[in-house]
Amino acid sequence: MNLMTGKLYWPTTLAVPPRYPELSEDLLCDVVIVGGGIAGGLCAHYLMKHDVDVVLIEKGWIGEGSSRANLGMLQFANDKSLTSCLRSFGEERGRRFYQLCRQALDQLEIISRSLTIFPDFQRKDSLYFASQPQDVKSLRTEYENLIQHGFPVSYWGQEEIESHFSFSKPAAIYSKGDAQINPYKLTVGLIADAAAQGMRVYEHTEVVHQKEEAGDMLILTGKGSRIRCKRIVFATGYEAQVLKRNPNAIRSSTSAIVTKPVKSFLGWPKACLIWETARPYIYIRANEEGRIIVGGLDEPNTDPKHREMTVLSKRDLLLDKVQALFPQLSLEVEYYWSAAFASTHDGLPMFGEQENYPNCLFSLGYGGNGTVYSTIGGQIIADLIVKGENADAALFSFDRPKFASSAPKPSHF
Repeated sequence: MNLMTGKLYWPTTLAVPPRYPELSEDLLCDVVIVGGGIAGGLCAHYLMKHDVDVVLIEKGWIGEGSSRANLGMLQFANDKSLTSCLRSFGEERGRRFYQLCRQALDQLEIISRSLTIFPDFQRKDSLYFASQPQDVKSLRTEYENLIQHGFPVSYWGQEEIESHFSFSKPAAIYSKGDAQINPYKLTVGLIADAAAQGMRVYEHTEVVHQKEEAGDMLILTGKGSRIRCKRIVFATGYEAQVLKRNPNAIRSSTSAIVTKPVKSFLGWPKACLIWETARPYIYIRANEEGRIIVGGLDEPNTDPKHREMTVLSKRDLLLDKVQALFPQLSLEVEYYWSAAFASTHDGLPMFGEQENYPNCLFSLGYGGNGTVYSTIGGQIIADLIVKGENADAALFSFDRPKFASSAPKPSHF
């Protein structure tokens, strides 16, 4: 599957990543993880904490699927607002979803600081601004719900925004406790440390068939090797829709740019994370090199040829949008790409078992907060395998009740 096109940035940040052999023999283990991206790495991390005998296989290179198109913004807020979650899922489940995202941020900090390859985890504030005046009322309601449920936010009016930033917006929610990360280093680091703890890792090893046999699962690879295991975890991102199409999944395309380094971030306090109420929206961050990273402009067209045809125009449009916010900065694009993306109709990721796939679990962290979701998913998957249950699993199950759609609307709420 052609997942992306363009000139990618993240792989340039790690000169010599660990490499792993191609599987050329038959294996026996407890669990096979299929997928060497962020979701697979986090499942591996949590399973290895329980001393499970794990084999991870990746059909390409570790960390070079959709994870390398991730912008590395980590937030407790989501594309589906807390207001919408409370309305769609009920107060208990809506609040719990946001609480789990906040807890996942704390988990990611602990994990990041334990890895041999540090993934540049850094705590950040966030500015979520109203893109147009008609969004102000719903933004204020969102702020009130966040405050009521204990989240560290403040409400800024136009004057306060203008006093801090180089641009003016009618209103914003300013959040504490979010973060940013290098998603490529995170993926590579998670899998490298799991391998150091005994997990067997194989690159260029593709599953062509799996079946139940005598109470076990049997995997056949493209080169004819066989792996016998108790459970299979599919952490294959958007490609999981090729294996089994989920009605709740929405496939789309997204774009991103990375600028050449700038000397300072004038008019941008603390280089905080920035996003907006518009749909489709843009989101902005910086990194330790002084580069500005901008993503967004999602669209429903998933044709790889269309991505190739529009990647340059999307590059220019993203640059125009960030330059309009920071006219005092001289910005020049160095890296740019367009990539496949997936979200869900109800705004929740999907973890757990699926019908007609015995002894298999899926970790599909679909949505704009995918790394945070995959952290939640890794814990749920590990608990389901090791303990047989997880208190939050039902919220993200594939057969959950049909909730109200969170598909893009003219306004965020």
